[in-house]
Amino acid sequence: MHPFSKPIHVALAGMVSLAVAMGIGRFAFTPLLPMMLADGAVDLAGASWLASANYLGYLLGALLCTLQPWLWRRFPGLPPPNSPALVRAGLAATSALTLGMALQLPSLWPLLRFAAGVASAVVFIFTSGWCLAQLARRDATALGGLIYTGPGGGIVASGLVASLMVNWHRSAASGWLLFGVMAAVLTAVVWPVFARGADPIPAAAPVAGPAPARAPGVRAEMALLTLAYGLAGFGYIITATFLPVIARQALPGSAWLDMFWPIFGVGVIAGALLATRIRFAGDLRYLLAGCYALQSAGVAASTWSPTLAGFAVGSLLLGLPFTTITFFAMQEARRLRPVSAHSFMGLLTALYGTGQIAGPPLAAALIARSATPAQGFTLSLEIAAGALVAGALLYLELARRYPVGRPAATRPVNPWP
Repeated sequence: MHPFSKPIHVALAGMVSLAVAMGIGRFAFTPLLPMMLADGAVDLAGASWLASANYLGYLLGALLCTLQPWLWRRFPGLPPPNSPALVRAGLAATSALTLGMALQLPSLWPLLRFAAGVASAVVFIFTSGWCLAQLARRDATALGGLIYTGPGGGIVASGLVASLMVNWHRSAASGWLLFGVMAAVLTAVVWPVFARGADPIPAAAPVAGPAPARAPGVRAEMALLTLAYGLAGFGYIITATFLPVIARQALPGSAWLDMFWPIFGVGVIAGALLATRIRFAGDLRYLLAGCYALQSAGVAASTWSPTLAGFAVGSLLLGLPFTTITFFAMQEARRLRPVSAHSFMGLLTALYGTGQIAGPPLAAALIARSATPAQGFTLSLEIAAGALVAGALLYLELARRYPVGRPAATRPVNPWP
């Protein structure tokens, strides 16, 4: 028996792994952005392109992960599908790339952020697959929800640390250095759990027999679901990228400016725990519509009420559906493509990533054409909130046009791509 094979070890390792990959590898940029702007390291236009480079890397990483079994068959020297060695490699790369951002080499920053996006996708997807499979082997699937509190925990920790560094008047470079060290330490803590001999999960065997016939209109239903899911990526990303900067535009001098990002992380944690415990016997597309409406309200809250309360409530509402939307959408993908769901999940992830890539450049363009940055942010947030409302309406139209009878819900073991 591997010394770190107990279910709680696996769940906690998954939580820490996702905290490093998402809370640091992807989203440490957000609380450090005000420091980078204050240091003169970037302007808003440059920051938007750095953010999009990271999201483009995440998109490419997700696509490579969906092709990994195909690549493995053609290149036998690669780690086998769902090997924990891939998690270790991604965590090590995330640590190194975060440390690299501390170097005063702005010309390399887009490449570093792009590569960090690739690494975070690898860690997220293979941590999910390996840890959930290990928990299923040990009849401990109820601990799966703990894993997905990791991104929120990482966001909370990075936000609080960045807030302290702002108060201590530290530079952005020192922030990147500290986050890189944090990522390395956390990686070392979970490294033994993701040991090379720790029960790699073999690739799933092909399903025997012909694929089930598709119901009429299923292609159109899949297309609308894909479009709706892509709108979620666009709808949240402007706030998730620029929240501390937007707050500084609206509330200059407030002592609470750096707390809104940790509040977003608290919402992500709460939403992850709730998503794995919801039992719903109806159509999940109604729940998805509700999640989009909730997140739309979170995006718009700071424009409706640019106050301390408005930003706090908006941050919480933005975070609550963050992982829940993915959780429910991947279950819909499994319903529509029960035999070959993985490829459809990859398509959904690709459209979500495309939406993320489009958001920051749009915000930068609107800011450049507005009288003040605050006006540009307001317009971009209104467009983002409208996109989420459109996504909610698409789910309602899907439920109306393609009704489905759903048996009493059971908690899925692994609905993640």
